[in-house]
Amino acid sequence: MSKLIIFGAGDIARLAHFYFRTDTEHEVAAFTVDKAYREGDEFQGLPLVDFETITETHPPSEYKAFVALSYAKMSQIRTDKYLKCKELGYEVVSYVSSHCSYLTEDPIGENCFILEDNTVQPFVTIGNNVTLWSGNHIGHDSTIDDNCFITSQVVVSGNCHIGKNSFIGVNATLRNSLKVAPFTLIGAGAIIMKDTDEKDVYVPERSKLFKKKSDEIEM
Repeated sequence: MSKLIIFGAGDIARLAHFYFRTDTEHEVAAFTVDKAYREGDEFQGLPLVDFETITETHPPSEYKAFVALSYAKMSQIRTDKYLKCKELGYEVVSYVSSHCSYLTEDPIGENCFILEDNTVQPFVTIGNNVTLWSGNHIGHDSTIDDNCFITSQVVVSGNCHIGKNSFIGVNATLRNSLKVAPFTLIGAGAIIMKDTDEKDVYVPERSKLFKKKSDEIEM
């Protein structure tokens, strides 16, 4: 069992604590955030310490790290903290749920967060600092580059290449053999049928409010 520090003190950090505590052999020992954002001395019943002094209180010779942050600014904040942990000498671990179908034999990168009910097919490659929230399908021979965040119930068909720092929203669908350029933002429910260009944003049509109420419609 290894001792683990989690960077973060929000919902994702709370969930990471749960998953590491219940589904791995890691022992979460403390949380850390930048001093300017620390609002107390504890989080989830564990010490909450300043990141600026983390090597003094929890040295990398004794602790490993995991960065539990969101997709804010196209995951660049999470990326910066992941790289800073590495600069400080920490081994940065990944979490892969025992309740997902993880079939690829390619080694996963660092600081990945792969939740339950994901299907990761054979010959998939996943880089560093990638989040796959619950219930996605990642098709065979696809590649997900560093720092991507894929939400829930996303279908990535076979032979796709997802460029670094891309975000894919809930229930989006990607046709097979696509190239998603770096920093692409794909909104919830979008259907992508062709390659994207860097920093493209795809937003599907929103549902329209019907003029009748539910009790005025025969079903």
